Amino acid sequence: MPVRFSLAQGMGRWCLLAIGLLFTLPALANDAQLRQQVYDQSLPLSERVEAMQALTGLEPDPERVYRVCIWDIFGRSGPIFAAAQDQRSKIIQYGINVDMVPYTSESVMVEELKSGTCDAALMSGLRARLFNRYTGTLDSIGGFPERSQLRLALQLMADPRSAERMVSGNYVVMGVAPGGAAHVFVNDRAINTLAKASGKRVVVLDYDPTQARMIAGVGATPVVADIVNAPNMFNTGVVDVLAAPLAGYEVLELHKGMEPDGGIIDLPLTHITMQLIGRRDIIPNELAQFVREAFYDGFDQIIARVAEEEKKVPERWWISIPEPDRVEYERMMQEARLQLRDEGYYSGDMLTLQRKIRCRADASRQECSNPVE
Repeated sequence: MPVRFSLAQGMGRWCLLAIGLLFTLPALANDAQLRQQVYDQSLPLSERVEAMQALTGLEPDPERVYRVCIWDIFGRSGPIFAAAQDQRSKIIQYGINVDMVPYTSESVMVEELKSGTCDAALMSGLRARLFNRYTGTLDSIGGFPERSQLRLALQLMADPRSAERMVSGNYVVMGVAPGGAAHVFVNDRAINTLAKASGKRVVVLDYDPTQARMIAGVGATPVVADIVNAPNMFNTGVVDVLAAPLAGYEVLELHKGMEPDGGIIDLPLTHITMQLIGRRDIIPNELAQFVREAFYDGFDQIIARVAEEEKKVPERWWISIPEPDRVEYERMMQEARLQLRDEGYYSGDMLTLQRKIRCRADASRQECSNPVE
């Protein structure tokens, strides 16, 4: 959730680029040569766009009103939505009428995308799994311990060779953006090992079984919450442990839940994403390719804003964990990934890609010599 705040300006720019490219979609032409030109990044962008228009028959349609839904916990007054509104004049220059609609409830927004009320929607990577299991698995627990690993993955997602994987059913992934590292926040510094988490109350998201499985596995008590009220439950002492993006420390006032003796486990659960999902009957994959490339081009700008928020965490909150426990955390996260893969929750192909990326960064990892993902 706090990712939305730290990405406000950067995310707004790339999201709105996607909005500005929405056009009326007639029947798609089946022209392999044109499609090859669209995906050929060695060609000038203008030639690729011309090929896309010839292939899809897209033309600007100022009479069409496009509804783009944006999840911002603060709604119309929130930073993400404000950033989008500030850029609306640029959209108008395309002769396109865009209706940008804020949602404080991500679950409601998701249902409206499904019903066709939204033409496209900006959501968390966890929610995006409902529309594309491959990209939705980018946020798998323990998937990317390092930011550089996520960067490589997002580069691959924007590569034309991944284009077919960006389409699933009636939806297309229009872009994936970085959201920063997710960490475990605790109200007692003594909770620095898995064994010491036993008996503690841990908030788990109502739509993500990953967290609940891990919590139950260490003997802790899961407390179900939605992504909006989870931080408040931690801040008021209803739960002892909260997993959240580090960038949300200040805006969600998570220091309240950690005072006086709490802290943050110095081990990222993963590096999370935000994803723009569009309806395939409105946005063809060939058009979405340009948006995906724009999202990746904005990686450094977005991460710079995320880093600014992460730097606001005082050093005194960090809790170092023993190396044996660090290894045990990784083993437990791997077991959770494998179980969820076998149950069809995670994409096996994405888990394999993540393992290869982790091993590329550190070939000494045990999983590299004996891969199971």
